Amino acid sequence: MILIPYQSPEDQYVASITEEHEVTCWGCGLILILSPYTPIFKCGWCGAVTNHNSVKGDNSYFWWRRLRDRCFVCILLLFMFFIIGGGIWAIYPIVFSRSYFCGVLHITISVMLSITTLCTYILSAFRSPGAPPLIPWGSYPAVGKGGLEGYTFCNYCSKPKSSNSHHCRSCGMCVLDMDHHCPFIGNCVGAANHRVFILFLISAVISNFYVSIISSYAAYYIWPPIRNLPISVLSGSTDYMLVYGFLKEIAFAFFASVESLSLRGFVLVYLFIAGVSVEIGLCVLLWQQMSYIYEGKTYLIHLSSRGTNRNGKKDCQNIVRFFGCPYSATRCLLGFWNSRKIHTK
Repeated sequence: MILIPYQSPEDQYVASITEEHEVTCWGCGLILILSPYTPIFKCGWCGAVTNHNSVKGDNSYFWWRRLRDRCFVCILLLFMFFIIGGGIWAIYPIVFSRSYFCGVLHITISVMLSITTLCTYILSAFRSPGAPPLIPWGSYPAVGKGGLEGYTFCNYCSKPKSSNSHHCRSCGMCVLDMDHHCPFIGNCVGAANHRVFILFLISAVISNFYVSIISSYAAYYIWPPIRNLPISVLSGSTDYMLVYGFLKEIAFAFFASVESLSLRGFVLVYLFIAGVSVEIGLCVLLWQQMSYIYEGKTYLIHLSSRGTNRNGKKDCQNIVRFFGCPYSATRCLLGFWNSRKIHTK
């Protein structure tokens, strides 16, 4: 004979409701009793946030994105090597023919800028952008009180994700303090490579500025003479017609001289145009990045609705803290800045 414990109708109703509303926390594994209208909830023990409306991530295009990024990196590296090699071939003989001292100075500056730009670019492209720290999760004994406070579950990585990290589908990983994914370096800009990325932008801006200046200097000495400028342009009836006629004749004479330009001259023209155009784009990007650093936030935080200042205010200390300057240097800079403000007042 089997004895079945008696349950009243009220107990059966409560038991069925409890079973339907039982939810297991992904962070600590404890069973929670929730309302059916609670798609997002926070565990009272570990602090983990669960969202039942989140969709499982799809990484089917991960390898295609990685291949695309690596192609961008190869193309940009070839472009940089072409600029360096073309500059040595086209500019080196001309500068050395003008002055031995100028030639040595040009080679020294070129080697320093080339090494700095290439090294910072390679570090930005191939260094890990910074993964969130690994913490215990999934079981109650391992997860302490508030151990996963503010953490959510990443459906792509299948592991906890902190509030200051973001999953990048191109890199296939969660990135700590992610700023953005840059296709030209084929990598994310995060906590581990953000500083070296800014150093690469600074070095690239200086390098392109130097290339544009030195290529225009070399082109000035090998450019064919501009001839056939008629004196008739000086006999215009008005000042406007005089200027227009003179500029028109200058343009025709300039394009006529291009026909007799050597291969070295065409390379110098290309170096000048490429240096100026790339420098403009890099200056805009560098100014944008420095403005976000000055405000104490990243590009993603700027775009999000919670884009508040993490450090509380806009200050030059954010830039000093970002570059990791020592306290003594920071103190001297701030003291100089404050004394300058006092003298201006």
